[in-house]
Amino acid sequence: MLNDPRTVRITGDGTAAVFRRVDDADAEDHPEDHRGEPVPEAYVWSNLTSGNGSRALWLLLLPFMVVNLAHWMRPTARARGRAVRLYGLLVRLAGLTLTVLLVAAACEVALDLTAWQCAGTPACAEHHAWLGFLSPEASGGGWWSRPGRRLALASLVPAALTGLLWYLSHRTWSAYESQKPMNRRDEHDDDATTGRTALGRPGFWYGRRLVARLRAAHTAAGFLTVAAAVGSPAARHDRGPGSSVLLESLGWLVNALLVGGAVLVVWVVCRRGRSENRLDKELDRNLVRRLPLASIVVLALAMLYAGWSRPEWQSQGRLPGDMTFGGIAFVQGLLVIVLAVVAHVLYRSQPDSRTAMRGLAGPAVAMLACALGGVMSGGVAQRVADWLDGGGDAFLGPPVLLTWQASVIPALLLVVVVLVGWLAWRTWVLRRGELGVVEGEYGLRAGEDSAGRSGEEPERQDTALTRRIAGTRAMATLTDRAPLVVGIISTVTLLLGLGALVGATITEKTPGEAALGTYPFVEGAADTAQALGSWLIGFGFILFVASGRRAYKDASVRRTIGILWDVGTFWPRAAHPFAPPCYAERAVPDLTWRMATWTRATGGRLVISGHSQGSVLAAAAAWQLTPSVRKRIALLTYGSPLERLYGRWFPAHFGPRALGSLHREVDCWRNLYRVTDPIGGPVRLPGDRGPGVDAEPFQDPLAYGRTRAHPLPAPILGHSDYQADPAFAVERKRLLDRIGPEVPVPRAGSSGGV
Repeated sequence: MLNDPRTVRITGDGTAAVFRRVDDADAEDHPEDHRGEPVPEAYVWSNLTSGNGSRALWLLLLPFMVVNLAHWMRPTARARGRAVRLYGLLVRLAGLTLTVLLVAAACEVALDLTAWQCAGTPACAEHHAWLGFLSPEASGGGWWSRPGRRLALASLVPAALTGLLWYLSHRTWSAYESQKPMNRRDEHDDDATTGRTALGRPGFWYGRRLVARLRAAHTAAGFLTVAAAVGSPAARHDRGPGSSVLLESLGWLVNALLVGGAVLVVWVVCRRGRSENRLDKELDRNLVRRLPLASIVVLALAMLYAGWSRPEWQSQGRLPGDMTFGGIAFVQGLLVIVLAVVAHVLYRSQPDSRTAMRGLAGPAVAMLACALGGVMSGGVAQRVADWLDGGGDAFLGPPVLLTWQASVIPALLLVVVVLVGWLAWRTWVLRRGELGVVEGEYGLRAGEDSAGRSGEEPERQDTALTRRIAGTRAMATLTDRAPLVVGIISTVTLLLGLGALVGATITEKTPGEAALGTYPFVEGAADTAQALGSWLIGFGFILFVASGRRAYKDASVRRTIGILWDVGTFWPRAAHPFAPPCYAERAVPDLTWRMATWTRATGGRLVISGHSQGSVLAAAAAWQLTPSVRKRIALLTYGSPLERLYGRWFPAHFGPRALGSLHREVDCWRNLYRVTDPIGGPVRLPGDRGPGVDAEPFQDPLAYGRTRAHPLPAPILGHSDYQADPAFAVERKRLLDRIGPEVPVPRAGSSGGV
């Protein structure tokens, strides 16, 4: 970006910093050396997204990140009323179900499949020698062979997972998101001056209180889920004939504590949402902060209760996993349906044709988050069951519902294949239509010679090149079809998930068992779907883990994941505290502090040049500035997803009203894009003070074939290297000429630095 191998860090640290060229390091102190020239600076935040190898493990937190995105996809509403608060509440509850689902899956693997079924089955225990001390026969009835003690020991695995999630959430907050935004008490700047976008509020990029509250609630939910998995089987046994009154009373006490803890967790999650109108520096005390510790006490009590000696208790069948996973699936489906109703009501209050899926993007993405959680849970359960199964009818495997959910995956993949085929056909049709457009833009006619631009030598049409350019343009339009694809997949996922839940509840058998005795083709289809689904869900989980492992070792793959994380972790953790950290809570305050302190110290003006996700950070930082500083800022964005992605998918924060307000408040704004760019696009803002924000689309490639100016074939750049086009320098010079090229000097009594 600085176009110089010699750079120096002006301010910042090893995580994110501002750099200049060595010759420009002291430009403010020696303005006579930079007359008529701008002083470029580069803000680098790559370590916040790609970073070291451990960042690849964040892939396992993908469902949490996706449900957090659903929170920010709320449609634009006329006012922040009850519907807006209800929308945020429903997404937070959906996030809570994902935490319970993940911990329940760990309990299924550790407690049910391993400690209850495999260790209690002689054939399975003999096949896995490391389980010998838990097996009643292999250990000769040893102390750990009692079912309750096996469950208590195995519960340490999901409890450790819950503790790890808590640790990561706390550590990442301290490392990435604990930067306080700039205090703006000196000037009044409310929603009226920021187009009613929350990104301009003082507390938007500092959600410490909400994240701490949600972290306490989700941690407690995880420990309580483990406690329920340990204590419920023992309590169910003690309610049977021949049990002592003391154990039965203890069972009721444990269940009462679990119900009370669950109610308290839900109350904490429902209590209130984000506090964005002010910088919320306080933390909840007493009850909320002690909630994780109280849940650990309940877990310890459940472990002691389950470990009580019960000589007559034998492990048979499965633990009640179907009831647990079925209840979670039902609640998730209900939450998604209600969320869709609320989103539709919000959209109807202020409809916008550019909004993705007519305001239903949030519910659709929340559904996909729940589906991802289900695939990960079912995948690990299926693979562990296949690994543990050592023969014998006593080992029954995972709950029936997980098998039904796996069985509907082939049907979902069939829908995906049909969608891919339809998209391929539409792309082919668009490519044919673009052939004539490309010929017209480059002055070509099929089978004829034509003169190049600027008096260059004529160039014969290259049919392959024309098709490649047209194909690239057609492929770039696939981004605009993402709402349709997401809508269809999420709807089919919801219907298939509900069908799997109904089938598992009614039959209480696997699809293959339920189809026995019916028509032969039904039996064959059920067996095929069950086997194929089990294989696919397990393969998908292994592929997911392998991708994270490869990214851990390969820096290039890790950078690719970092690009995905640029979008997914731009937003603060408002719905799920275990989601990957929000890098913008560090980057936006960095940029705001740099711009505000520099303009205050020098009285100068700035051009904020942002490419791709950098343009989103630039807009977010500009909204955080006071109105007087914003008027000293010019924006140059290129390859920008501000309207094409963020405006459509996050309309409440990047909709037309918000972007239009930003255009009016900054000194000037120019947006550059290419038709071949699959990410960037126009921002669609008219010019109320001169030309519009969008420039004419850049030509890509710069030249057709070989020309005098380009003797070698020019590449199709798409989303990259906007500076390679001479038009970029022209547009940049226009902005610099408008704001003035002079390098400001430090004001009297100011050090001129940051």
